[in-house]
Amino acid sequence: MKNLFLILFTLLVTQIQAQKFEGLALTPPMGWNSWNTFQTNINEELVKQTADLMVSSGMKDAGYNYIVLDDGWMAMERDSLTGDLVADPKKFPHGMKAVADYVHSKGLKFGLYNCAGTKTCQNYPGTRGYEYQDARLYASFDIDYLKFDWCNTKGINAKEAYTTMSMALKKAGRPMIFSVCEWGVNKPWEWAPQVGQLWRTTDDIYQVFDAMHNYGTWSAFGVMKILDLQDGLRKYAGPGHWNDPDMLEVGNGMRISEDRAHFSMWCMLAAPLMAGNDFRKMSKETLDIMTNKEAISINQDGLGIQGFKYSSKDSLEVWMKPLQNGNWAVCFLNRATNSKEVKFSWKDEIVSDSLSNMQLNAKTNIYKIRDVWTKTNLATTEKDFKAMIPSHDVLMLRLSK
Repeated sequence: MKNLFLILFTLLVTQIQAQKFEGLALTPPMGWNSWNTFQTNINEELVKQTADLMVSSGMKDAGYNYIVLDDGWMAMERDSLTGDLVADPKKFPHGMKAVADYVHSKGLKFGLYNCAGTKTCQNYPGTRGYEYQDARLYASFDIDYLKFDWCNTKGINAKEAYTTMSMALKKAGRPMIFSVCEWGVNKPWEWAPQVGQLWRTTDDIYQVFDAMHNYGTWSAFGVMKILDLQDGLRKYAGPGHWNDPDMLEVGNGMRISEDRAHFSMWCMLAAPLMAGNDFRKMSKETLDIMTNKEAISINQDGLGIQGFKYSSKDSLEVWMKPLQNGNWAVCFLNRATNSKEVKFSWKDEIVSDSLSNMQLNAKTNIYKIRDVWTKTNLATTEKDFKAMIPSHDVLMLRLSK
């Protein structure tokens, strides 16, 4: 009897672990989410305009392909007869399937939002108790991505709730990315790799560089605060399962240098790159940052290794990220309010990464140095490196053998 119980338990665990769709998000997902700029002020026309601009601006060519509607897309009540979620008829008069079809017609993918609780964060209908029904509905809409939040969840077990929804999506049969938005409260990095393709590691981001924004009952974090909270998590990330430090605030009010630093660090973290700005008002500087293919290639590197902080002194940090073919990304981040000079002796700094089993050793290998943001070739690692980095800015390099 004891052996039979162990066999059944093993089969159950194996079944649960196999629930998510495999082969998705082998590199960090890239796209756009409505929340950071629009909150619940979303509608059909906004989605169409955003999809059009994602294509015409060159963002699609740069790798962005998901259009994700966050909280507020549905009516305040479920259908009284079927219990189904209903798209808000004023915001989306042609229904959600028509919106998805339009996004797909542009060669893009479409995503929606809901919540593990009884209500969403903005008090729209949540999914608790409707997991399999909602999953079938999303599949009927041809949804490619589901962001699943964590509001109104008193008394609910996070691992159980997200596992149930993952199983429901698999049962519905349409492959879609499952974004676990649980804010890191219950250490999702320890269990979510079997459940979804990405999981939030912190509370919400806010469009400030190094501060917090108080909402009264909770606080959102600036870019640097969220960066600090990624410490110790890199071992959990990899192809098909990513740490998610939240969406991008590029183009939402920070200085250009801060936007560049924000984007660079998310690339170094192998984080999902989900734009959160208004494409209709996007400046050339913002577009140039978000479509820098050399920076994106570091984020999307097939090795799938999250970068790490190599050193920190006087608000100047050095970050390293192993890349394919023995190459490396190196990012110097200046968190100070004044410019900083960086001096780095490649031959004296032998960098070893036990996670990737890679070593950056300029004594035995000569690396070519490429400045990712100026898109210029610099000297090789045969010479010591020296440069000035402005306040709240970065110098991002790609080192190739």
